[in-house]
Amino acid sequence: MQISFIDSIDKAAQADWNAITGTDHPFTRHEFLQALEHSGATNAHSGWQPWHMQIHRGKELIALMPLYIKSHSYGEYVFDWSWADAYRQHGLPYYPKLLAAIPYTPATGPRLCIKTGEDKNKIIAAATDALYKQAEIISASSIHILFTEKTVSDQLKVRGLNSRMGVQFHWFNQGFSNFDDFLSTFSSRKRKNLRKERQRVLNQGVTVEVLEGGDISPALWQTFYNFYQFTYAKRSGHGGYLELGFFLQIANSMPENIVLVMAKHAGNYIAGALNFRDSHTLYGRYWGCTKEFDYLHFEACYYQGIEYCIAEKLQRFDPGAQGEHKIQRGFKPVPTWSNHWLAHPGFQQAVNDFLARETPGMEQYLIDSGKLLPFKSIIE
Repeated sequence: MQISFIDSIDKAAQADWNAITGTDHPFTRHEFLQALEHSGATNAHSGWQPWHMQIHRGKELIALMPLYIKSHSYGEYVFDWSWADAYRQHGLPYYPKLLAAIPYTPATGPRLCIKTGEDKNKIIAAATDALYKQAEIISASSIHILFTEKTVSDQLKVRGLNSRMGVQFHWFNQGFSNFDDFLSTFSSRKRKNLRKERQRVLNQGVTVEVLEGGDISPALWQTFYNFYQFTYAKRSGHGGYLELGFFLQIANSMPENIVLVMAKHAGNYIAGALNFRDSHTLYGRYWGCTKEFDYLHFEACYYQGIEYCIAEKLQRFDPGAQGEHKIQRGFKPVPTWSNHWLAHPGFQQAVNDFLARETPGMEQYLIDSGKLLPFKSIIE
């Protein structure tokens, strides 16, 4: 096996890359990563320098990993700011660091993508050895692999990258025929509350439409982007990590993965929620609005997504990071996993100690959150 690193997704042939990742899962697609790079969201200036790993046998690509050299910790959703601050307090640089993740996307999925039929254990061993060597070459403080599958996370832990547990809230399709069928699993009071929320949106004169990628015009993308920028500016003081060019490029290169929910009032669009999809999961990603209406966020970001999943027979709805308010709307707590290694032995031990204390608390939080679900009896 030969392992190399490339500083641009354009240096990997789209067909070869997608032959390994497939084109179903949207976020590992060559097209998605290319749109991020071409629009300026991932480059050295943005603090997301591409450094993608490729593993070849001869001329044949057999594995790859989306990888970045990071100069900050923004846009990751697994927070290590306290670790960076500890380094700073001791006069040590925490950046650069090596990060295997999908930028600005807290969705669990493949991080080390391996060709079918290859020896996964052998490739994971080779890949982790290469990561350690790269960290030394570029003087990286650490290696982080975010939102990976549990089985891979366990293997990475054996290879020296300790695991960290998080919690998100996902909706699961139990073969529901429609939204009322889903609501029939709720207790009476919780079912009544949710119906009131949806009716309140209608009573305010708000209508909602759902469009798939090929039906979204450039003008509508501009409208959605205005919502995205406005909401980011209001919440965080900047216009968001992504430029309009990113959205326009994915609209052309991967429309089959895009689902856009748009809301209207008095004939004008006033809010939108952008989702991605594959053959089994809907992923809620970006929301924006210019006017506030009661419960519209829940309608656009959650209830419309659930209805879409039922209609399309998708198995799961991952609406994004955080949000305990999702529990009362039927989203079950699920664990997420990341892996971490720090080059400094003392700090590695400190992080190991921290994770040993944090993990039992996260496990208990997962249990306690599950007890708050609105169902008559928890659906397994």
